[in-house]
Amino acid sequence: MLERMGSLKSGKNILTEVNGRHSNMLMDISVEKMLSGECLKFLNENKEMAILLIDGEVTFKWENEEEIFKRTSVFDDEPTCLHVCKGIRVEIKAMSDVEILVQLTENKEVFESKLYSSEDTRTDIFGEGVWNDVARRAVRTVFDYDNAPYSNMVMGEVITYPGKWSSYIPHHHEQPEVYYYKFDKPQGFGFSLIGEDAYKIVDNSFSAIPGGLVHPQTSAPGYAMYYCWMIRHFEKNPWTERVDLEEHKWLLEKDVKIWPEI
Repeated sequence: MLERMGSLKSGKNILTEVNGRHSNMLMDISVEKMLSGECLKFLNENKEMAILLIDGEVTFKWENEEEIFKRTSVFDDEPTCLHVCKGIRVEIKAMSDVEILVQLTENKEVFESKLYSSEDTRTDIFGEGVWNDVARRAVRTVFDYDNAPYSNMVMGEVITYPGKWSSYIPHHHEQPEVYYYKFDKPQGFGFSLIGEDAYKIVDNSFSAIPGGLVHPQTSAPGYAMYYCWMIRHFEKNPWTERVDLEEHKWLLEKDVKIWPEI
């Protein structure tokens, strides 16, 4: 399902909770709005944690490390994300008004902390050169099973160009997934299909997608759409690939022709 949060309040804005709302997502996900000069401290003894900078300038402090990062646009700037295992204390200081996204889930594994920056992020252009480019989008993968097999989570970002489709062709997977949306203009909007139900996407809305349901989506012409995508692996069944719907696989054939041929 999709929820609209409207304007974010100062402080913690909860999307999903392991022991609360949307518990079937198996992740604690929140968006923190910080005012310049504020400081937040994070420590969880049982859960790994990923902290993604959405907007603003911050100081990240963890273990014996300290780094300053700035992001002015999720559309133009690559992501910065700090990923730590259970028991690691993290301190975030806002050097300006800041928005961060925090993702946690249970994980018994102990692993080295990793700060993902632009050099660590893989960006793929999907949908280019097919279907008259109607599904061309940029997919950024911060970490997944390939580069972080010790994690129980996946995190990435997608930039959907105005009027284009993403998460296409329609597909599903067993593991739950959460999308958090932004638009380049506050009045921007789009639409998503979750299973057989259609929803209007607006700025700061999010989708909580149970395993097994398709979830294609589109942005309205004139409005670029961003979303952070987060998947929870299952024990002994990590997310590694999508399952495309059989009736739409013809679109994946080489040199496929669609009407009108150009």
